[in-house]
Amino acid sequence: MSESPVICLMGPTASGKTDLAFAIADEFPCEIISVDSVMVYRDLNIGSAKPSQEVLQQHPHQLVDILNPEESYTVANFRDDALCLIRQSHENNKIPLLVGGTMLYFNALLRGLSKMPSANSEVRKKISDLADLKGWEFVHEQLAKIDPQAAKRIHPNDPQRIQRAMEVYELTGIPISDWHAESEQNELPFKALKLALVPDDRARLHKLIELRFDQMLKQGFLEEAQELYQRETLHANLPSMRSVGYRQAWKYFEGEYNAAMMREKAIIATRQLAKRQLTWLRSESSLCEISAEIPDIHDIHQQIQSYLA
Repeated sequence: MSESPVICLMGPTASGKTDLAFAIADEFPCEIISVDSVMVYRDLNIGSAKPSQEVLQQHPHQLVDILNPEESYTVANFRDDALCLIRQSHENNKIPLLVGGTMLYFNALLRGLSKMPSANSEVRKKISDLADLKGWEFVHEQLAKIDPQAAKRIHPNDPQRIQRAMEVYELTGIPISDWHAESEQNELPFKALKLALVPDDRARLHKLIELRFDQMLKQGFLEEAQELYQRETLHANLPSMRSVGYRQAWKYFEGEYNAAMMREKAIIATRQLAKRQLTWLRSESSLCEISAEIPDIHDIHQQIQSYLA
């Protein structure tokens, strides 16, 4: 394993990861690599809480605005790109600082991926059509019949992972849990410092999520989402449009939700996302936990300096 440093800054949505990343980058020679499955898309700005162009000029982020919304970006794509960027940072005598809340990406980066089949558009459409007809909870129930272990691990409100698990079984006849169990473990070839922003007060995090979504609405989130909705190249089953906030806005434009329902559903979905993120963090070993309410910058700097020594 290489001794070259890698810092991972994780945490649930609305926990303050971006601001802390900037504070770290101001003190250490870091290059920021985004670990966010929504920020990869151009024009998904307000709803993804993407830093402004002015901020990005001051603190450049890799893996932001690299795809159009009609394109797909797999976990394997992320891992390949992130490993390449990590090595480039080391060649530039920089410290790669990976920042985000997409735990599936962090998991793939830290532990590697199994050699499962790649995405199949026909099978995905078949599963999406079933979900449109009967709902994702029904598809989750079908998953539980073929792969109880995966169904227990995947939340019924996580359509992307439900779809992938069903897709793998459709293509191979082998449950995705078996693929994971038999996978070759290609772990990250660097010893990473894993920092995690963890809220002490769950109710406070929920309030922050609500306040942030209301702020997004004031900033023009619905106008941004409507422009995307009106594009002929986009539809509700694309990964970009299934992301939290945009999924609920799409249903609002289709008349399924009124404005109040859209707001409520988006906030609930964001809270559920935060819960899944925290569940993953609780299962992760060797974490350096940081209070999201009052992060001790001095202590964080000391931890990083000790890691780099």
